Amino acid sequence: MPEPQFLDEVEITVRSGKGGDGMVHFRRELYVPRGGPDGGDGGRGGSVLLDVDPSLRTLYTFRFKKRFVAADGKPGGPSQRSGRGAEDLILRVPAGTLIYDAATSELVGDLTEAGQRLVLAKGGRGGRGNQHFANSRNQAPRIAEKGEPGEEKTLRLELKLIADIGIVGVPNAGKSTLLAALTNAKPKIANYPFTTLQPNLGVAALDDETSLVLADIPGLIEGAHAGKGLGHDFLRHIQRTRVLIHLLDGLAEDPLADFTQINSELALFDPDLAAKPQIVALNKMDLADAQARWPQIETALKQQGYAPMAISAATGKDVRALLARAARELAALPQPAKGEELPVYRPETDPREFHVEREGADWRLRGASLERAAAMTYWEHDQSVRRFQRMLRQLGVDIALRQAGVKAGDTVKIGEYELEWQE
Repeated sequence: MPEPQFLDEVEITVRSGKGGDGMVHFRRELYVPRGGPDGGDGGRGGSVLLDVDPSLRTLYTFRFKKRFVAADGKPGGPSQRSGRGAEDLILRVPAGTLIYDAATSELVGDLTEAGQRLVLAKGGRGGRGNQHFANSRNQAPRIAEKGEPGEEKTLRLELKLIADIGIVGVPNAGKSTLLAALTNAKPKIANYPFTTLQPNLGVAALDDETSLVLADIPGLIEGAHAGKGLGHDFLRHIQRTRVLIHLLDGLAEDPLADFTQINSELALFDPDLAAKPQIVALNKMDLADAQARWPQIETALKQQGYAPMAISAATGKDVRALLARAARELAALPQPAKGEELPVYRPETDPREFHVEREGADWRLRGASLERAAAMTYWEHDQSVRRFQRMLRQLGVDIALRQAGVKAGDTVKIGEYELEWQE
């Protein structure tokens, strides 16, 4: 069975469920000629949530399905029976997933560890039944609310792998071989450039109580910071790592030039990458050519302030010492802040805000509260319509329309509804 493909960026659309409609109903029992209102409330619509699943390492579950819709709430019933609320739709993502608004590119969530949750779209509340609208002046209200519409959003999910240690270097430096030697990972390994086309993760155990997560980042080439050779896709995974192992190819034409090039690409993509603690190791020391050039490379790197190591990932020579040193570097760093449950994602706009637009010969009212209230109105009941009209006056809609030039008989559109303006 083929392994799941790696996928680290995807665009999805989510929609929460509509609330159930409240009911207009009156008590009907033998010997109770004038039963009062007893219409029940609608149930809450299902929300769409993102949860971190520690077992996931990729966004591949979103490869084919891109639209996710939660269930609607059930309508209310007679005898004050409330409708059943819908179950939430929970989407699972790997740790390290960032969520962006697809239209504005605004970052709306960053899920970094198990237990974190982000509500992408909150389910609509259930409409109230007519039992809630009875008062001393109106003891038989023919008024109720339809369920609140659900929310729909288009979002971009981007994965930045979370690893303690990232292994970087040019293609064919032996990064995957080193990962396999240190961990239980089984990356694809072959003796040609660009064998690795996707990041690989592995867990290395230092002792019975300490383990580290390592990421083998595919080989970087000149121009990676500008996206060349899938550079952006690879570089962003390094941003999450805390310590870097910079692996040099002992058989390369000029390992020192490769070292400088990779550091330049890191700095050009994100200056913080070049500032991460970095352990430099020359690989392939099981071969005579690499052994012969090691003294020169060691001296040059020490002059730049590094304390390089010489290893052989193929034979395992000094790879455990390299891991132990990386662990010490990691332990010296401050602990990252703990994540927490994230709030529901809502754009920062005033829900009472609205504006008037000309739409051909008609008028169009736009505003979250207006469109939601229109969708929750029972237009077939006069009392519900009058309640909606009172809300328009409270928001100042009538004044805004008159200032815009509305005339008697004009059509005013709110959402999917068309109303005739009357003075």
